[in-house]
Amino acid sequence: MTTETRARRLPAARRRRQLLSVALECFAAAGFHATSMEDIADQAGVTKPVLYQHFGSKSQLYRELIETVGAELLETVTTRATAEAEPYRRVLEGFRAYFRFVETQPAAFELLFSSGARQQEEFAGAVRAVESRIAATIASLIEVGIEASHRELLAFGIVGLAETTSRLWVERRRRNGPVAGPAGAGHAREGDLMAQRLADLVWAGLRALPPAEAGASPPRRPHTS
Repeated sequence: MTTETRARRLPAARRRRQLLSVALECFAAAGFHATSMEDIADQAGVTKPVLYQHFGSKSQLYRELIETVGAELLETVTTRATAEAEPYRRVLEGFRAYFRFVETQPAAFELLFSSGARQQEEFAGAVRAVESRIAATIASLIEVGIEASHRELLAFGIVGLAETTSRLWVERRRRNGPVAGPAGAGHAREGDLMAQRLADLVWAGLRALPPAEAGASPPRRPHTS
């Protein structure tokens, strides 16, 4: 049985997911321009015609990847943050989810924020849309009586903190390997420690905002382990 015959037996939806997964690894490793559709087809074990049945062009495939991994990141952060009732815990768990995404899906993070996609006009809009959706979710969780434009500004600032810190973290790990956290923990603990530190920074700023019209200002940061 040939590789192409085996490929044709996959249901269309499953084949599409497989092609996206393979393309993600290819683009993250070599970048958009250095990766060809033939490269992706070879890695996926299909012919180029099969690949083109699902994606009309390399640009279309790349844009869909940006949208797909962006949706996964948004769902990850939103699910973890909204599961918490206490405001500080929402901040903390949002950052934890973000850094764990970076750790467990480095190719996805590379594609979104470290591949130069935002410098290419045809993809910059897709990256900005991902950032905007994440910022909109964060803004909806800021429970302080301030104007919507103020919430939006703070939300984009929080997104920027997570993104730029993650890029630094990824680059340092690439050069030096994981940095041990407390008690010799590996970089999973390192990511949690980074989340804690950024959550404390953001929470200090949120506590300094004017109190909500209904009365109380944000509660004091609770003790966490």
